[in-house]
Amino acid sequence: MMKQAIFLQFLLGILACFSVLFADAEDPYRYYTWFITYGTRAPLGVNQQVILINKQFPGPPIEAVTNDNIIVNVINQLDEPFLLTWHGVKQRKTSWQDGVLGTNCPIPPHSNWTYKFQLKDQIGTYMYYPSTSMHRAIGGYGALNIEQRSVISIPYPASAGDFTLLVGDWYKAGDKALRKKLNSGLDLPLPDGLLINGLHKSSVFTGQKGKTYKFRITNVGISTSINFRIQGHKMVLVEVEGSHSLQEVYESLDIHPGQSVAVLVTLRGAIKDYYIVASTRFTKPILTTTGILRYQGSNTPASLPLPIAPTYHVHWSMKQARTFRLNLTANAARPNPQGSFHYGSIKITRTLVLANAKAKINGKLRYTVNGISYVDPTTPLKLADWFNIPGVFSLNNIKDFPTSMPPAMGVSLFGLTLHDFIEIVFQNTEPTIQSWHLDGTSFFVVGYGSGKWTTNSKKRYNLADAISRHTVQVYPNSWTAVLVSLDNKGMWNLRSGIWSNRFLGKQTYLRVWNNEKSLYTETDIPANALRCGKAKH
Repeated sequence: MMKQAIFLQFLLGILACFSVLFADAEDPYRYYTWFITYGTRAPLGVNQQVILINKQFPGPPIEAVTNDNIIVNVINQLDEPFLLTWHGVKQRKTSWQDGVLGTNCPIPPHSNWTYKFQLKDQIGTYMYYPSTSMHRAIGGYGALNIEQRSVISIPYPASAGDFTLLVGDWYKAGDKALRKKLNSGLDLPLPDGLLINGLHKSSVFTGQKGKTYKFRITNVGISTSINFRIQGHKMVLVEVEGSHSLQEVYESLDIHPGQSVAVLVTLRGAIKDYYIVASTRFTKPILTTTGILRYQGSNTPASLPLPIAPTYHVHWSMKQARTFRLNLTANAARPNPQGSFHYGSIKITRTLVLANAKAKINGKLRYTVNGISYVDPTTPLKLADWFNIPGVFSLNNIKDFPTSMPPAMGVSLFGLTLHDFIEIVFQNTEPTIQSWHLDGTSFFVVGYGSGKWTTNSKKRYNLADAISRHTVQVYPNSWTAVLVSLDNKGMWNLRSGIWSNRFLGKQTYLRVWNNEKSLYTETDIPANALRCGKAKH
């Protein structure tokens, strides 16, 4: 009897251990309810309509940890359909949650939809923003920061605090006025100014002398590159869009539309205020805004002159971009060095050379990729693919290389195979800088060059420690080459980070697919998925 009691206690102890183990096995959940409304603000001193999230502009930040599950109930109280996209979140197996019109039906006015996704194996500095129409031009954006799990070390000393800076251009005209201008066949003018966290010249960041702080900086603008600098302080680059970088020291950094970086700044100066400066790049005139880095106890205001910006010429910027390199010895979200993935020795299965261009179609301004100006169908590509709905898209109707065919409007889509390793060359045929973003994954930025890309350009590729990121700039009349491991099944938007260009057709989609239906590669359609177009019934 005694032995039976001892065995029973032992068995109960084992079961208790298992119950604790399984109770802790699932990653944490973070729940948000966001009301999307219009409101009045004066970012540049003039009252105008902006998009608020829970009455905030910019929207509330998401502060999370690797592998957290994010549940966001979005209640659309606007007068138009609305979607949020999670810029840089890879949506592992869940392109259903990507929040663009190729994957999701928009949330109708005065209704709601709940996003459910995991920040799977990611760290870093990201953002979210509206993907519908020109909504992004009037707000609705916010920060999304992902910290490393406590069991994974970071390759630099812990900072005394984090500052998030959402820096970007701003128009006094509303989204509907901007949209009307674009639809009439005209391009947008230079923005009216720059903002830092929704403010023109009054953002203040306070720290203690002698301590080091992490500044997370994101270009949330819709059209212009910026240069970022802090008066009297150097910046140590430590992270670029989820990748730990070599820790080079910079006096200023070029950050292009849709890009994010994290830098360490040590407060070694006298106890006073210092200017934080952002100014536009490659524009005439140059727009500038300032914030304040305040040492705790300061009674001395910041003084002129502002730190000098780089020259207009692109050579300086391209040279700096080549110094952004991957830290091959650092762990990222997983406990293995970033350099353990030897991208430079993997065979390329397909090359896409994508040339962007201005075009006149039906007498109006459009932008094209390899001759096609993208138009969103009423049925999302993802729904059409899942339900085998005909007449929405056809695979590979866009050529792998630039074409001499007359420009046309259409639904362009590249059909690619899961686990392909491809090369994408962005060929910029315009005299203005471009920015390109790919949903669903990151890519290795292996080369920048002037003029026209050729196969001989491969000799200049960095095949050892190129930075891995999700958004890359392409300099005027130049090319940028990236290598991409297509390890995430889904329908992924490849788009211009210059929002007016995207609105007028400078985007396409990559269908990453295999014929195996498995929850190991892709989840089923969510039970709450909205239906529209041909998928409505």
